[in-house]
Amino acid sequence: MNDHLRHLYREMLRIRRFEERCVELYSATKIRGFLHLCIGEEAVAVGVMAALDPDDRVASTYREHGHALARGVPIRSVMAEMYGKMEGCSRGRGGSMHLFDTSVGLYGGNAIVAGGLPLTIGMGLADRLTGRPIVNVALFGDGALAEGEFHESMNLAALWNLPVLFACENNRYAMGTALSKTHAETDLAARAAGYGMPAETVDGMDVVAVEEATRRAVDSIRAGEGPRFIEFLTYRFRAHSMYDPDRYRESTEVEEWKERDPIARLAEQLIDDGVIDQESIDAIEAEIERELDDAVEFAEAGTLEPVEDLTRFVLTEVPT
Repeated sequence: MNDHLRHLYREMLRIRRFEERCVELYSATKIRGFLHLCIGEEAVAVGVMAALDPDDRVASTYREHGHALARGVPIRSVMAEMYGKMEGCSRGRGGSMHLFDTSVGLYGGNAIVAGGLPLTIGMGLADRLTGRPIVNVALFGDGALAEGEFHESMNLAALWNLPVLFACENNRYAMGTALSKTHAETDLAARAAGYGMPAETVDGMDVVAVEEATRRAVDSIRAGEGPRFIEFLTYRFRAHSMYDPDRYRESTEVEEWKERDPIARLAEQLIDDGVIDQESIDAIEAEIERELDDAVEFAEAGTLEPVEDLTRFVLTEVPT
């Protein structure tokens, strides 16, 4: 158990340091395009992925760096994708918003809000018809609940008894709009009742609570008991994206949430319980820094796609 807790801590810290390095590289114009950070939300990514089996599948959002790394996409591959290099997990064509690696069951990185939900329905239907004991996880933000795909997907999952987990990362802001300004009912887990689907609300700043809740849901789904919905209450410490001036919330609110930082929270618990000490934490930090240095070096040495290949995978000739 202690080894597992140390693993959870390392995985969260690894995601945090990866994204902080991406901010530096973005400022240096090494990474371009959109960049959406999950700093503050690492407990959801790590806790959910820790509860899944290797064959399970995940469809995510455009804020998916943490999901990809926690799911097992190689850090070199992710960094190369951030650089737009062919060695990236999406051959450099997806960038930050479209990380994709079926070898670890990651089906995006989907830039369209709620776009990943119908994918899990299709995969879940295929698994139910073939009898495969696979769980399909749809990760999405609170903003997705205002989209038609959310309601259609929830309805079909319940109607067809599909092996799907709906995992909502409720960070209280859909881009720059507060939850209370777009939803008459802000208890998002309550939406599941309309589809006869079991649901619960979990502290998304507590990685252990996230893993335990996910494991309960996954076990039920795998046993054929139908889909589940979990609302993870979390918070992003940074703006919606690197282009966002972040003027829609008070700085005091952000600071209050930072006091619940999931990484610092777990570190304090592990130190108090004698599971880890400062020397071990420093060693983990150093190991992650070396891994990041290697990933950046790999991305820098990567290959840009030739201009003549830009229509590859996009256009095809139709015989006349």
